[in-house]
Amino acid sequence: MALPTPARLAAALGGRLPAPGQRIGLLGGSFNPAHEAHLAISQEALGRLHLDRVWWLVSPQNPLKSSRDTEALDKRLDQARALAQDSRILVGAIETALGTVYTVDTLAALVRHFPRVRFVWLMGADNLIQIPKWKSWQEMFCILPVAVFDRPSYHLEALAGPAARRFASHRLPESQAGDLASQTPPAWVFIHQELNPQSSTKIRAARKSRAKSPD
Repeated sequence: MALPTPARLAAALGGRLPAPGQRIGLLGGSFNPAHEAHLAISQEALGRLHLDRVWWLVSPQNPLKSSRDTEALDKRLDQARALAQDSRILVGAIETALGTVYTVDTLAALVRHFPRVRFVWLMGADNLIQIPKWKSWQEMFCILPVAVFDRPSYHLEALAGPAARRFASHRLPESQAGDLASQTPPAWVFIHQELNPQSSTKIRAARKSRAKSPD
């Protein structure tokens, strides 16, 4: 695939490229569907990490998940945009413009195209547990600072898992979360927040259950 032009990147970002020096959080995933916990993490990140914006990177197809259970990209984008309703949150599928599939490649491409933007990778504690399954996951921590947000029932397992142990010496105190975007990676912080039990998996399961129930 040809390298994306600035015009194509701008189109994928709602018509405007990020300004140098901006602090932008990146929240990736299938968003199948987007839900209130995504919104809560994003708004918490905007405040606690002193970010200018949060980008929702809606994946065309998660390589670790079946396409059978994934709604069409356009439908997921529309639903996510309807939920976000915050001018600081940009919903898009920039991986289609970048030509990337794996998160590590997406992060490297964004840093390459926007070297003066201060990006932070955002993830829930549930993803910190499973991140060793991701391609070149250790490299991800060396590309961008990382903020991990508490999720119901995952706190202890996440902080005892291989990713947290591998980068234990690079963990910042939560009181320094506001400085994370300025840190040289690897650097990460665990953010405690009001826990929202919603998850895409539970929402899809509830929909299937309703569909099977008799009238």
